[in-house]
Amino acid sequence: MSESSLDAKRDLKPAALPTVAAARAAMLAGVKALDDESVTLADALGRVLAAPIVASRDQPPFAISEMDGYALAAADTPGILKRIGESAAGHGFTGTWAKGGTVRISTGAAISDGADAVVIQEDVTRDGDGITVPQARPGQHIRPCAMDFSAGTQLLQAGRRLDGVALALAAAAGAASLPVVRRPRIVLLSGGDELADPGVTPGPFQIFDSGTHGIAALVRAWGGDAQRLQLQKDDVSAIARAAEQGLKDSDLLVLIGGASVGDHDHARPALQRLGLKLAVEKIQLRPGKPTWFGHTPHGAVLGLPGNPASALVCAHLFLRPLIEAMLGRDPDACVALRRARLLEALPANGPREHYLRSLLADDGNGGLTVRAFEQQDSSLLSVFASANALVRMMPNAPAAAAGTLVDVLPL
Repeated sequence: MSESSLDAKRDLKPAALPTVAAARAAMLAGVKALDDESVTLADALGRVLAAPIVASRDQPPFAISEMDGYALAAADTPGILKRIGESAAGHGFTGTWAKGGTVRISTGAAISDGADAVVIQEDVTRDGDGITVPQARPGQHIRPCAMDFSAGTQLLQAGRRLDGVALALAAAAGAASLPVVRRPRIVLLSGGDELADPGVTPGPFQIFDSGTHGIAALVRAWGGDAQRLQLQKDDVSAIARAAEQGLKDSDLLVLIGGASVGDHDHARPALQRLGLKLAVEKIQLRPGKPTWFGHTPHGAVLGLPGNPASALVCAHLFLRPLIEAMLGRDPDACVALRRARLLEALPANGPREHYLRSLLADDGNGGLTVRAFEQQDSSLLSVFASANALVRMMPNAPAAAAGTLVDVLPL
């Protein structure tokens, strides 16, 4: 798209712009799960399964005792039984079972053939090899074979994000390595003469670059690999060269800043040199109207606003679903809204869908309460640092009184 055609879009009314949902759908069109790779259990935490995990054998693979005591035949009780051996965890009884016999058994040890119950050690009286036992019932204190799962059972589904419990289950099934989806490679490029890297002495009219650091951290938390490119000045050619290299090294290039159409907003003109075809030009959204998305012959590009709070809001709304889709997961799940009751009134909304940084809490009765912060300027990171949710107000929504139920996106 030429710069002149972009100029023609500047005066679009909000109603003519795509909604958040429509823009997200356009971005996700054609996005598929990335290829998979095999990693060890030790390296699998937080990764996403690419294929189901199926049990290769029963668990437990044999009946085991759940208590320390004596394994015996319930039909021989009550009475005095003869100790004929021992079964310990990892070392089962290998002798011949005899009627009227009993085997000393440890928790987790295999139940010998011929035994169908366990009497705990506190309930018996010992006199040499003579063991006086009370009445027992079949199955008493025994965990049967395959009590947890059977061979052939699907234990974990593809798309499961692996946590400690999932890894324990995979290990119980004997899996030493797991097939996982490759982490999406997200390259972040920020530009502007006004930006300086943290740690350097800024110029008299510069601020520190914060957006790329925050979004890089979010990318890693969401399961991707993030690479920050060197800051670029307000130079279309320099941005185009950096973007071209970033596209070659990534599954998605994210440009932060320069997303609007001012004289010093060079992100889209730079990408047009690389054959950019826009799928989303602007969005009916506050904050984040200038957000855009498109494709080049080298790959996809997401353009986020330069104001850090705007960029972070739009990262939650658009970048996270893109990462989820590349991981083979449901991209809608991460943007599912909850309902919460307002603690303080909200004024009527304007013509764009508005996401307000807010504080979400349990109400103590199974519901949620939420309070939107008074300051919602798109540059305020300090407000965002106190937020754990975004309240969504629809375009032209009327004022909402305290106690009104509203839609909330937990962060």
